[in-house]
Amino acid sequence: MLLSGSEIVVECLKEQGVDTVFGYPGGTILNIYDALYKHSDEITHILTSHEQGAAHAADGYARATGKVGVCFATSGPGATNLVTGIATAYMDSIPVVAITANVAVNLLGRDTFQEIDIAGVTMPITKHNYIVKDINLLADTLRAAFRIAASGRPGPVLVDITKDVTAATCEYTPVVPKPILPKTADIREEALDAAAKAIMASKKPFIFVGGGAITSGASEQVRQLAKLVNAPVCDTLMGKGAFDGEDPLYTGMLGMHGTKASNLGVSKCDLLISLGVRFSDRITGNTKTFARNAKILQIDVDAAEINKNIQTDVAVVGDLKEALIRLLAKLSPMEHKEWVDEIQAIKAEHPLSYDTSVLSGPYIMETIYKVTEGNAIITTDVGQHQMWAAQYAKYRSPRTFLSSGGCGTMGFGLGASIGAKMGCKDKTVINIAGDGCFRMNMNEIATATRYNIPIIQIVMNNHVLGMVRQWQTLFYGQRYSNTVLNDQVDFVKISEGMGAKAYRVTKKEEFEPALREAIALNIPVVIECVIDSDDKVFPMVAPGGAIADCFDNEDLKKKNN
Repeated sequence: MLLSGSEIVVECLKEQGVDTVFGYPGGTILNIYDALYKHSDEITHILTSHEQGAAHAADGYARATGKVGVCFATSGPGATNLVTGIATAYMDSIPVVAITANVAVNLLGRDTFQEIDIAGVTMPITKHNYIVKDINLLADTLRAAFRIAASGRPGPVLVDITKDVTAATCEYTPVVPKPILPKTADIREEALDAAAKAIMASKKPFIFVGGGAITSGASEQVRQLAKLVNAPVCDTLMGKGAFDGEDPLYTGMLGMHGTKASNLGVSKCDLLISLGVRFSDRITGNTKTFARNAKILQIDVDAAEINKNIQTDVAVVGDLKEALIRLLAKLSPMEHKEWVDEIQAIKAEHPLSYDTSVLSGPYIMETIYKVTEGNAIITTDVGQHQMWAAQYAKYRSPRTFLSSGGCGTMGFGLGASIGAKMGCKDKTVINIAGDGCFRMNMNEIATATRYNIPIIQIVMNNHVLGMVRQWQTLFYGQRYSNTVLNDQVDFVKISEGMGAKAYRVTKKEEFEPALREAIALNIPVVIECVIDSDDKVFPMVAPGGAIADCFDNEDLKKKNN
């Protein structure tokens, strides 16, 4: 059938099963929006307040559902406003297709109004990108974009389409997408044998789980491995929910703000079984001292991650779920009672703790977990609140903790919560932000109220940039350079002005009733929680330090005395 380029875009989205798009229109993309108008009963478009919000919403949709998220933007500043969101998805391997429109082919390279080489701009932060100048290539390019975004190690793909292509016509033939199969061609039998041998020889194994376990859908296989080997399990920020946070073998997060049980345990183990992790600097601390007593077994879909940050002793390259299925078949049940007991003793000796007498970030997270019975999707921005969300709520299943890990993007969470709620309408979705993060993209509250998307926004307001202030306190002689936010901003009034129900909570006993009411109302709600500006996230590893040297507030008191 003969269709315009804009109609082909919409038909390709329908081919791929896209039900929701997040975006913001403008001159060069108007033809696509006109075509989308005619299919509004098939594809829901969410008009965000800013293109960055659209990118984060597409990202949150993808993280929550496992499907490819989609966002639209016009040329020039519309496209460049997507960049932070694209980078966020790239750093965390999230499948997003960003569709932008550009000026007509004959106007490219002429400094035309709102002309930006967005393909060039985003080349370092996309898995692949395209600029489509020929309508005959449009459909196949879009199909390739979705396939690339979702296959192997996922990531964002950008498709930039010139305006004349969106108006031109050509023959379009529908295609049923082929299923994307796990990447297994590189899984070598000898590598699996070496992995099995290392595990069976280990006396003190520790399992380390990252976001790759969630991407590959390997949670059940991780659970089976932990039970079969009888080994403690820790995770990364991105790996939250890949292993049940209530399981007795679970020791908490590893790294800069990881638990002492995880940091000390990994430092004592003789084999670190690393599943879908990339050994970022926030995990390893000083790489020369990281897991110094252990052999490193790494399983990852991306060969580039092997030996990139940490030298491995055994490596298996390929889809994690499939690799674990094959590996499990080579293992026999093991018993490491003394080792597990040793780790349990560290857990008991060094539990996470906080001042329970006042309203605080940890109390807020524990209350959210209790009230929602662990069934909510939690999104976060970046900072102290993010770490408290990772530490004090338990995540029992994948895709329930959505956070910017690699890029550390302040302002990510609110857009992501909108995307998550659109993808998982039956779930309670709660975004956790600090006051510094909330003011970056709080305009997306207007998006939530425009469509009555019932997300709950928690603002932990300590009137400072909390994590930066924590570093200034501990490492910069309490010189609080530009981190105090003691101004006249009233988040309750702002939120109400955008159409949301809003509460201000200053005492412990006020929070739970406000949260329960917010859930019951089923409308966009903002709860501002005023907490102390000097609350800190502990444990902590000093920058460049060894994870075995993690410290908490009690350690600081002893040191200062």
